[in-house]
Amino acid sequence: MEASHINALHNKHAGLERRIAEELKSPHPDPVTLQALKRHKLRIRDQIAHH
Repeated sequence: MEASHINALHNKHAGLERRIAEELKSPHPDPVTLQALKRHKLRIRDQIAHH
């Protein structure tokens, strides 16, 4: 159970990295969206670190 939870967190983290990269590639990246995505990514990273 624990390993699958950590794998799910890693997958979410990777997905957020892709979404951030996509937003940065857009002609006019939305700073609010980027900030929200980065915060979410940091929360996921913290959850991974605490397991």
